[in-house]
Amino acid sequence: MNDTKQLSDRRSAHGLSGAATAAPPRARARERRRPTSSQWAAWAFLAPVTLYLALFYAYPLYRNLDLSLRDYTVRSFVDGDAPFTGLANYQKVFDDPTFAPALLHTVVFTAVCLVFQYAIGLALAVFFNQHFRLSTTLRALFLVPWLLPLIVSASTWSWMFNSDSGIVNTALHAVGIGPVNWLTSPDWSLPSVIIANIWIGVPFNLVVLYSGLQSVPGSLYEAAALDGANAWQRFWRITFPLLRPVSAITLLLGLVYTLKVFDIIWIMTKGGPADSSTTFATWSYQLGFGNLLPAFGPGAAVGNLLVVAALVFGLVYVRAQRKQALS
Repeated sequence: MNDTKQLSDRRSAHGLSGAATAAPPRARARERRRPTSSQWAAWAFLAPVTLYLALFYAYPLYRNLDLSLRDYTVRSFVDGDAPFTGLANYQKVFDDPTFAPALLHTVVFTAVCLVFQYAIGLALAVFFNQHFRLSTTLRALFLVPWLLPLIVSASTWSWMFNSDSGIVNTALHAVGIGPVNWLTSPDWSLPSVIIANIWIGVPFNLVVLYSGLQSVPGSLYEAAALDGANAWQRFWRITFPLLRPVSAITLLLGLVYTLKVFDIIWIMTKGGPADSSTTFATWSYQLGFGNLLPAFGPGAAVGNLLVVAALVFGLVYVRAQRKQALS
């Protein structure tokens, strides 16, 4: 009997000691799960950015998507009883006779602006990379178009392209060329806004590409010169390949910006004449706010098409960067 009692006491003591030894690991696990002061600080710094993105990006995108899926009118904005229509607004946009010209103008406007902005910006970046006298001053002057408000730039180009008193037609008259109706002719309205937008976008390409050139080692050019490479060969074999990452992000940002250009076109031509310079950006505004009976749903649908286009090109860029990193 005594032996049985002693054995039971030993087991009880062993169980108590095991519980005592097992308790500290569980307590340590609970302590590890508690946020530390550095984690609280990280969340505190992250909260304003998260709130900003939610209020000014996520919520507007959600509202725009909701607009495109409902039959919103001025009255339904007040009452809040817009009926759900699904993809009917997108079908209206695709069936609209303005869709095809607006799509073509958007593609042409974006592609031509990107090509010329990048080419001119790269040429100027290589030119200013020579570090000659007054290089810094001239670079600062080239930033003026980028620093001016868009309404000022667009108004200036409208005056320059004026058919009667514009400085462009005056210069053409001086060399024996007749006046051109830059802003009032269906054949010239789109080229006019393209020229103005190229002028505005060149400084951005210049700044980004010039900063990329600063990271190219000068020893590579010296070695190529010793091997007998001329200026074009040094550019094509050294400068251009090493600028590919910078060029990719420059073109992507330029694409996103150019897709949504509205101010320049609206101030200069308002998308006309006869929709000859209408793009998706101006068409979306015309549908939503340019009529006495606004079509909020189709206008939001056109805006969402621009968002999808920018998103697709962004995903293509991210995938290309991943492939490049893996290779």
